[in-house]
Amino acid sequence: MRKNTPMVYFIYNPNAGNKSNRYRQELINRIQKIPNSTLLLTERPNHAQELIQNLIPTKPDKIIAIGGDGTVNEVGHALLGTNIPLGIIPLGSGNGLARHLGIPMSLEKAIQKAIEGNEIEIDALSWNDRPFFCTAGIGFDAEVAAHFHQGKGRGLFNYIKASIKALRMYKETELTFESQGKESYFSLTVANANQFGNNAYISPTSNLQDALFEIVKIKKGNLYQIAQLGISLFLKKINKHPLVEIQQANSIEIQALKGTYYHIDGESLQMDSEKIIIKILSAKLKVVC
Repeated sequence: MRKNTPMVYFIYNPNAGNKSNRYRQELINRIQKIPNSTLLLTERPNHAQELIQNLIPTKPDKIIAIGGDGTVNEVGHALLGTNIPLGIIPLGSGNGLARHLGIPMSLEKAIQKAIEGNEIEIDALSWNDRPFFCTAGIGFDAEVAAHFHQGKGRGLFNYIKASIKALRMYKETELTFESQGKESYFSLTVANANQFGNNAYISPTSNLQDALFEIVKIKKGNLYQIAQLGISLFLKKINKHPLVEIQQANSIEIQALKGTYYHIDGESLQMDSEKIIIKILSAKLKVVC
């Protein structure tokens, strides 16, 4: 029989973002005061999925991820197709999906939204069978993600530092498309949401509920054009930049060299095969916003 008392679980990644130990403890104390809820802390990569697999048989009313895009991805992956709503309290460096959904960045407002907000279903994509919900890509932005994750600091300032470092070293990425052959790109992003995070709008018109994703192809330019490109990201005008081409699709097949960096929902990874298959999944993710 279904329980009458609502049960909400909070999954907290204490390593997310750039928060002090004092802030983390205050957050834990605040969450523990919420009625009919349980707080669980992740201790290692993929721990959130393990926790949620154990929770699903108890039929929780809601599971709320506390962390950045990586934590949201991990929790969302576990909840995909379950009809259990995902709430988000954004504590990461970028918080791309949360920002697209209009979730507040302030803690108290985010908690209220996660508990009382409306529920909608959004599209889920996969990169070689790995689900993602915000953005994924290969090329310059993946190199930036790699430098960012290798560094110690978090936040927008350190992301800009990582971008400058990557720009000094980066060369174009050669990709082979199923339909158009081999081409070189400064970067290629697959966008379900409209931004990477920090209001850097890589695909201003993206819709989380249209069963399509945007393919943002950026050709290499000179330093002045690249600087313009960076500014246009934050002005929601990258789709008007002459180096940028945006297409829509529900699936795409690409080839890239093994070892090439790529990113999925902010996580930096390296190719272990040459083939990339990206597609819209039939399963949806229910989110609170």
